[in-house]
Amino acid sequence: MNPEHQSLTTVMVVPCYNEENRLDVDAFLHFVRSRPWLTFLFVDDGSTDGTADLIVKAERGSQERIRSVLLKKNSGKAEAVRSGLLAAFEQGPDLVGFWDADLATPLDEIDRFHEHFERQPVLEIAMGSRIRMLGSHIERKATRHYFGRVAATAVSLILGIPVYDTQCGAKLMRSTTRVRGIFEQPFLTRWAFDVEVLARWLIAAPAGVDLPVDHGLVEIPLDKWVDVAGSKLRFGDFVGAPLDIWRIYRQYGPDLRQGR
Repeated sequence: MNPEHQSLTTVMVVPCYNEENRLDVDAFLHFVRSRPWLTFLFVDDGSTDGTADLIVKAERGSQERIRSVLLKKNSGKAEAVRSGLLAAFEQGPDLVGFWDADLATPLDEIDRFHEHFERQPVLEIAMGSRIRMLGSHIERKATRHYFGRVAATAVSLILGIPVYDTQCGAKLMRSTTRVRGIFEQPFLTRWAFDVEVLARWLIAAPAGVDLPVDHGLVEIPLDKWVDVAGSKLRFGDFVGAPLDIWRIYRQYGPDLRQGR
């Protein structure tokens, strides 16, 4: 499908914190100009470098194809994404999503995600999945990969669905009442909020239906993903991840079990 001819209007949130040296503004501008259905909404999460100025400059020269939300203080990725999506919903698009600023997931993958929604009217959430297999180009540090496999197993048990990769920073969602409800309240965690997104979506499923609801949730194996230097994830985030998963289990586990 020609990306210029796709019809579902889309606002993609790009959370940023001290990304002045990694944010390729020209790549975003070039990509969005050939896709009239797409708008990028950059959220500066209280950066202390020149990220905010870079975003504002791009916005001025984008003919409203790039917009910005500037947070006064650093609140973490979860709140940056949530703030951006709340602003995105106000624009009334068909689809909303979030994409990592470092472009570890290339922008071309947005077209593939978008096509899934064009073809599947019941689809509500599409998530990128970093699966190393023949024909794909996935470069990921071994430590992060194996930690991710352990975490994914724990998350699958909590959620009751065979999810492979909850933490990939490439997600697209249909702007339904159910999806909007996911982001009404702040998340418990700063980095594991992707798991909370799925938990809240599953809990809000209509009674008496199988999960995932009528194929409303799908993982899309990425063609390419390359680990980019300068990640804001630190060793302490990995150490704290089990506690975050436990907090999610305590908060959402009873409602998830009741929904089975």
